[in-house]
Amino acid sequence: MLEALKPYKEKLPKKILAELEEKLEKISSQTRQKKIIEAVYEQYNNAKVEAGESVGLVSAESIGEPGTQMTLNTFHFAGVSEMNVTVGLPRIIEILDGRVNPKTPMMEIYLNKPFNKGEDIKKLALAIKETKLVDVTKEFQVNIVESVIEIVLDKEKMKELAITDNTVIKGLTKNLKGFAIKHKGNVIMLKYRGKEEAINEIYKAKEAIKTVFVKGIKGIKQVLPVKRGEEFIIVTAGSNFKDILELEEVDETRTVTNNIDEVGSVLGIEAARQTIINEVNKVIENQGLNVDSRHVMLVADTMCVAGELKGITRYGVVNEKASVLARASFETPIKHIINAALVGEVDYLTSVVENVMLNQPVPVGTGLPGLVTKIK
Repeated sequence: MLEALKPYKEKLPKKILAELEEKLEKISSQTRQKKIIEAVYEQYNNAKVEAGESVGLVSAESIGEPGTQMTLNTFHFAGVSEMNVTVGLPRIIEILDGRVNPKTPMMEIYLNKPFNKGEDIKKLALAIKETKLVDVTKEFQVNIVESVIEIVLDKEKMKELAITDNTVIKGLTKNLKGFAIKHKGNVIMLKYRGKEEAINEIYKAKEAIKTVFVKGIKGIKQVLPVKRGEEFIIVTAGSNFKDILELEEVDETRTVTNNIDEVGSVLGIEAARQTIINEVNKVIENQGLNVDSRHVMLVADTMCVAGELKGITRYGVVNEKASVLARASFETPIKHIINAALVGEVDYLTSVVENVMLNQPVPVGTGLPGLVTKIK
């Protein structure tokens, strides 16, 4: 460790010390080094929160106030159907509610060489896209007399997506029960093995086979190769984080999804926390607003502190509160009060909400000394 940093070993966090050491190595003047360290130490102390500061309320106000100025629109990718992105307030609500299925799941897939230079990128994008039987079919015909469904394949589309007849037959065999499959030219015939008069079943089967999975990665509805700076990436509508990361062509260290629940289940709770911070900051910046990242970090910590992702809803974080009155103040008050009365729950009034409800000083700011010293 640098000589000038030693007096600050216990006063500054390790991360700041490490960053300072890296930067100060390039500066030879000891006086200048000392000045920089003192300035950093002063900034660090100024950034600290006062004891008794109601950080939760400040964060809630700091996110809620700009939230009222947000737009409610959906951003649309030009030229590609089904490629919409939820932005603005609806996206913030979606993130903070901890929803398992976002309205417009998306991925940004970063690629390894040579794909990130644009080589075969269209081919790779089409290989990733989920292809259903309806995407490679010209028409579906039903012969009621013989109880047969005829599927007329679109050979051009199949060639473009590198799909063979065998791939289609394999998909049908896997998903269809009670049908015999015959193949002739570009037509696949499905003969119903059940009773002749079950016309209803045949029509149901016809609708069901349209959605039979043929090729690609499930959940990836649309793909769009895009140039970002010096490299190409693939933006998708739909998300399947686990399966995408298993592909050799994909750079798993940078690939991201906006589905926080998926990130949590694949990479763990720390990654989910970071995704919440990134996604909220992205929405706020896109709206041209400015919110200190520490407020967002506090919200992310609250959602992830239990080791699993919990939304700020009556079923998530609010349900975990120790105070009955705090839980009742959010939603469904009668239910909370009756349940607490049934088990004889005690409320120690340690937080803000419950003291406001009872018209007492709140234990923050000037109300805090009660925590330090017993007031007569």
